[in-house]
Amino acid sequence: MATNLSIDPDLIERALEVSGEKTKKAAVTKALQEFIARRRQKRLRDLFGTLEWDETYDYKKERER
Repeated sequence: MATNLSIDPDLIERALEVSGEKTKKAAVTKALQEFIARRRQKRLRDLFGTLEWDETYDYKKERER
């Protein structure tokens, strides 16, 4: 999908430097992939402590079934 974006040239240059990518497209793609991964990780991290665990559950016993 072709998309025209107006992105700060300094940001693009910095992204190229830190990413090690050779093209602007590759740098932007990598940045978006990392952004998505971090947001997913944050959502998972936010779940910690919100789930209720059954302390009596015996996972080893369930293996015998």
